[in-house]
Amino acid sequence: MPAEIGHFIGGERIAGSSGRFGDVFNPATGEIAARVALASPDELDAAVADAAAAFEEWLQQSVVRRARVMMRFLELATAEKDHLARLLSSEHGKTFEDAKGDVQRGLEVIEFACGIPHLMKGEFSDNVATGIDLYSMRKPLGVVAGITPFNFPAMVPMWMFGVAIACGNAFLLKPSERDPSVPLRLAELMLEAGAPAGVLNVVNGDKVAVDAILAHPRIRAVSFVGSTPVAHHVYATGTSHGKRVQAMGGAKNHMIILPDADLDQVTDALIGSAYGSAGERCMAISAAVAVGDKLADEIVRRLKPRVEALRIGPPLAADSEMGPLVTAAHRDKVRSYIDMGVREGAELVVDGRRFRCTAQGYENGFYLGGSLFDRVKPEHRAYQDEIFGPVLQVLRTESFEEAAALPTRHRYGNGVSIFTRDGDAARDFVDKVEVGMVGVNVPIPVPLSFHTFGGWKDSAFGDTNQHGMEGVKFFTRIKTVTSRWPTGIRAGADFKIPTLNG
Repeated sequence: MPAEIGHFIGGERIAGSSGRFGDVFNPATGEIAARVALASPDELDAAVADAAAAFEEWLQQSVVRRARVMMRFLELATAEKDHLARLLSSEHGKTFEDAKGDVQRGLEVIEFACGIPHLMKGEFSDNVATGIDLYSMRKPLGVVAGITPFNFPAMVPMWMFGVAIACGNAFLLKPSERDPSVPLRLAELMLEAGAPAGVLNVVNGDKVAVDAILAHPRIRAVSFVGSTPVAHHVYATGTSHGKRVQAMGGAKNHMIILPDADLDQVTDALIGSAYGSAGERCMAISAAVAVGDKLADEIVRRLKPRVEALRIGPPLAADSEMGPLVTAAHRDKVRSYIDMGVREGAELVVDGRRFRCTAQGYENGFYLGGSLFDRVKPEHRAYQDEIFGPVLQVLRTESFEEAAALPTRHRYGNGVSIFTRDGDAARDFVDKVEVGMVGVNVPIPVPLSFHTFGGWKDSAFGDTNQHGMEGVKFFTRIKTVTSRWPTGIRAGADFKIPTLNG
């Protein structure tokens, strides 16, 4: 029988009691590696109650004490980076080096959160009126929750709980049921770092748990990363229950390539950003937009042998550049989009559907080769949708203006890059493109932890982004104090509203 994975509540791992389970696969072999408990609303409620009790204790800790706990967590998790990466690879399928990057980018947000004594500072105005001072302070919300995706089971949870816990909240994490082991280990490390039991609870589950989070009256805020349909549901449902919600959705990230671009750099950038992590990144480049047929021909000529030569195999093998997809169902969904692209008339230059892993013991893994399309049209549904797999689509345009308009017109607005040596064109593009994150000669424009991550249009719902100061704002609320101390002189009652004329 496969091992059973439960929850982490009140400082310990506990078995699920709902009687419902989901399968956790080893995507490299196709075998069921474990069964994960799927929480009931009652189990979710118990986890919230435990977090609420922990919040009362955590709230009394000084901001310096909270920072030191985060520093200790950073130390512990950094020491376990390789172990966390191997655990992540075994359930997700991304290569070991890519998995280490997943962990590292999460730890960088923890580093940012270690500065919480500075980040939580309010503002002070002295003597705004005679004898009156005015100041503000940031206060934690209470119990907050995060719902995180399968593709970054270390990074995205740390994006959320790192900032939230440092701010003084208690955090309830509902990770993806496809790869739950890393989040559980992170919760154990948070306890070891000195956080009170219950400050970070992990509840595994499916839509039942998600809907229970969105409706729970004691959860004050919800942070989400996932697909756009679910992001819209999370935002609409959570806000209707009076919660603060940030919900990051899907993407269709473009790379605009001008004729003056360095094509060696462009080719390397496209291979890494389109096929890294088997394309299962919300910041993957999936649409390469070439200005002019001559440029497009040269890009496709360069890409074709590189895509065909991708080293695809077991994620822990030292020479693997790309591992399997996370599940058979997701692999089949990506295949269906390749089928769709062919039916719609795009030219399939490299067909990844034919790939089979021949490594002994890995023949039944969820592998798919890299696919490359040329002559894709904006009206094609395979272009309009997020494929979320190792599929790169090349579009041809006649002018810079036509190319630049494509990401602005697309319903998704997560990330975009432009490759050029023309500073004027790049500056104009950065200024006008309607996309949340923009790269100039950078293929994956993911901001570092002290800035913020977030898209526009159907890629994000809510008014605040992930991590950085936006994260601090999301997980706190402002309290403003107007203070006057008696000077020994009573002026009598004043029935006027205070003004700047005092």
